[in-house]
Amino acid sequence: MKRFAFSILSLCLALQFLNAQVTDKEEKLRAQSADSVEGWKKGGAIFLNFSQTSLTNWAAGGVASYSINGLANFFGSYKKGKSYWDNTLDIGYGFLKQKDMDFQKTDDKLDFFSKYGRQAIKSWYYSALINFRTQFSNGYNYPDDSVISAFLSPAYLLGAVGLDYKPSDAFTAFIAPVTAKITIVNNQVLADAGAFGVDPGKNVRGEFGGYVRVVFKKTLVENINFTTKADFFSNYLHNPQNIDVNWEVLLAMKITKFIAATFSTQLLYDDDIAILEKLDNGTTHPVKSMVQFKEILGIGITAKF
Repeated sequence: MKRFAFSILSLCLALQFLNAQVTDKEEKLRAQSADSVEGWKKGGAIFLNFSQTSLTNWAAGGVASYSINGLANFFGSYKKGKSYWDNTLDIGYGFLKQKDMDFQKTDDKLDFFSKYGRQAIKSWYYSALINFRTQFSNGYNYPDDSVISAFLSPAYLLGAVGLDYKPSDAFTAFIAPVTAKITIVNNQVLADAGAFGVDPGKNVRGEFGGYVRVVFKKTLVENINFTTKADFFSNYLHNPQNIDVNWEVLLAMKITKFIAATFSTQLLYDDDIAILEKLDNGTTHPVKSMVQFKEILGIGITAKF
């Protein structure tokens, strides 16, 4: 886990190095833009991807299926004088339908983020943030119907106070030595099983520690946008050397005015989250913590505003 965390931190430093490779003219233009634009800046993008397979008397075999995956990103940023307030809302949902099988969920995400800062010196800001993450619907341990997640099961509420380094609109690194993290498991069956790190039978778990959030976004070439964000949390009171990681990447490629391709990944590691296994008696039992990884590739309709 130490090597893994070191590799992630090395990547973040590399992104900062790339961000620094701009000309003096570009730096001046950025400074002028930052100084001249105040007030609200709002927008967003919606992506809707489809895939479908239909087979009739197909000798080679196969299964008819279709899938839909939606992704939406919204933002609202406010700047005035030495103060700023950044807000983002990321929503994702997708499902797959194969022949006579029930719908199977392929993506489910609700992520709200809000950060306020006031300039301390140059590119450094005194800042505070809150982050709330959960999902919309039940998740199942396919092919059986045992529930392994649900709305507010889990849900994560994080609050942090620290310093934010913002040399440009493309890069930000938030460092918080004072952070509170709350894990909520509202589903009592999952809570009784001790899912997502809560003590068996309890619905809430609190943690206190340090937190780092790094965000880098850049237009690689015309119509190709790259965004990555990585969160690191260390619990001071329990195994501080085991760092929780949440690393997301989104690559959006505009093909035509209304057609785009998206490629997204998410890597999660939490030493307190054990993957659930269903036992022969029908109950679920946490086994061990593992690196979790999700990847979604799609081509479909897009709308920006």
